[in-house]
Amino acid sequence: MHEHPQEKAQLSIALYANWQTLTESQKVEALAKPSASTVLKLEEPGRPTKPELVDAKHLARRGLGSLAGRIALLHSLAHIEFNAINLALDAVYRFRDVPADYVTDWLKVASDEGEHFMLLSDHLRSHNSFYGELNAHTGLWDMALRTDHDILVRMALVPRILEARGLDVAPPMIKKLEAQKDFDSAAILQRIYTDEITHVAIGNRWFRYVCEQRQLNGAAVFRDLLAGPCSAYLRSPYNDEARLEAGFTVEEMQVIRDMENEYRESMLT
Repeated sequence: MHEHPQEKAQLSIALYANWQTLTESQKVEALAKPSASTVLKLEEPGRPTKPELVDAKHLARRGLGSLAGRIALLHSLAHIEFNAINLALDAVYRFRDVPADYVTDWLKVASDEGEHFMLLSDHLRSHNSFYGELNAHTGLWDMALRTDHDILVRMALVPRILEARGLDVAPPMIKKLEAQKDFDSAAILQRIYTDEITHVAIGNRWFRYVCEQRQLNGAAVFRDLLAGPCSAYLRSPYNDEARLEAGFTVEEMQVIRDMENEYRESMLT
């Protein structure tokens, strides 16, 4: 267990900075070491003892009109960003025989998520709260376990589904926070939103890379992977502008809408 989430966030930032001091040949050499082929099954990432993890349906719903509601939002976002550190680092640890640029990209994501977590953690403290004070859920890591067998599945479902969801919900949240005159929280969320566009773009980049390596039709693969339970993660409305900026195609956005509609219809029958 990692008892100090702030330290973990800082280490993720330092890890990327250290990686960037290596030359390209040193990065390639590091990835070619024999130990790089050994992958241990990780059922749980390092986590602090708090927050207590519960089923998402047991978490209280609070509006942003109260300070308690805004603190709950900040805590939820901090939990997402802390787990996003784990997801980014796991993308590096889990999958081998990848280009050095892949490692660079995902260490950069881990570093960004660490910065996001620190911003949120510090902001919670400014409101006499802290990360771990409220309960949270395990949804993000659950998807990591479900996609740990194949880099193609990981790239398709984590950055392109879970993280892309943030592109849809962040702008309305920012507007609500600004309406409450909570401009500091809105500014943090705006920073996260801007960075998440690049993170989703990284997922798109490496999804397409793996599809090309395996000579697969990306749109068809994406549709197949979304079939069934994974369609439950799709919720309109979608921020088409941000998603297209992050590298989704118009065809893929139609696939997402079709799969959401098919899932909704299946739940009614």
